[in-house]
Amino acid sequence: MDNPAARLNKIIQDRLCIGCGLCASFAGDDAIGFGLNDDGDLVPFARDGLTDAVMDQVDQICPSMRVEGLPQHLIDDSPHHDLVWGPHHGLKTGHAGDAMIRHIGSTAGVLTALGCFLLASGEVDFIAHVKVADDPPHHGMATISTTQDEVIAAAGSRYGPTAPLRHIMALLDRGQPFALIAKPCDLNAVRNLAHLDERVDRLIKYWLTPVCGGFTPDEGYQQFLDRHHIPKEDVKALRYRGYGCPGPTQLTMASGETKDIHYLDFWGDDESHWVLPLRCKICPDGIGEGADLAASDTWDGGSPDRVESETDLGLNHMIIRTKAGMELVENAVKAGYLTITTDATIDDLNRTQPHQVKKKYAGLARAHGLAEAGSFAPQLVNIRAEALTDAAGEDAYEREKQGSKKRALALKNN
Repeated sequence: MDNPAARLNKIIQDRLCIGCGLCASFAGDDAIGFGLNDDGDLVPFARDGLTDAVMDQVDQICPSMRVEGLPQHLIDDSPHHDLVWGPHHGLKTGHAGDAMIRHIGSTAGVLTALGCFLLASGEVDFIAHVKVADDPPHHGMATISTTQDEVIAAAGSRYGPTAPLRHIMALLDRGQPFALIAKPCDLNAVRNLAHLDERVDRLIKYWLTPVCGGFTPDEGYQQFLDRHHIPKEDVKALRYRGYGCPGPTQLTMASGETKDIHYLDFWGDDESHWVLPLRCKICPDGIGEGADLAASDTWDGGSPDRVESETDLGLNHMIIRTKAGMELVENAVKAGYLTITTDATIDDLNRTQPHQVKKKYAGLARAHGLAEAGSFAPQLVNIRAEALTDAAGEDAYEREKQGSKKRALALKNN
């Protein structure tokens, strides 16, 4: 495929683009534009300046073409290793030290608290993360925070399309140390970028992420509104969760009225109801392998109890992957920004994130299924893909490969 525009378009047509915005930021506006397509998805699009040489580099950094965990030297530095959950220096359970941050955060406010601490400590000049988009209200948008108030104002998960890396090259151009809080796939992308731009490892002092089950494309959002008989044009603001654990999904209408809907009525009561892009369904790293610290929900079985969630104050599990991550947690605890309630265990992670366990074992098989369907498929680097496949067994490999292939072919025929 010699045409660079065709190569870029194939990533999108194969339903692998996550709309992170990295390729457009890296290549520049003359080569790659970025915006909403007819389906309401955030995607790049080729411009006249896109050359084969630039597209070769895009292939190296795109998180749908290459998924990388921690650099090898950080893996080697880790005292603990688990086949599923990867290298780590420690596993903790805790919450934000400030009760207000704990309450407004998506689960227990750990990532918000760490962002606040890093600014207060002066270790970074800003936090690169996401907040509610101005329009449309179900999207997120990239932002930077230089004050604790700005970090807090952006608290809460954004499950809609979001491009956290749309301006990452401009952030690197500032030459200032910063922390990055983004989805695992976004961190995979920036780990890829580090091979082409030495500023990444020099300026990004901390890499933080939520353990992620995927995001909801425009189609899923529309289905949610249809189930509740809510006209899309009447929704002026949307909070997916927060103000509790998980807290309500809250819509603010044009009339000023607010509608609180249970979190489970947004996602559905089990994974079979989730509306996710193909890239999320085959994701080989929802657990933040490229992060210094990944924070997860702690609900048994991976989903909140409808009754208990009404009074749940919230706890996060923390997978602390690096020495820098461990020192960050220790310092944040000393400063009162974090409270650790107990050590966590691998069994705790398996019990509360069973769908992540399944995805880890299936990662390579699903990538091979995409390839057999004629789609692009990600190269998996430093995330134990072969060992996980061997542990899952031949029958599981074949089942997952065929399922991924079938999914990809069905999308191609739509």
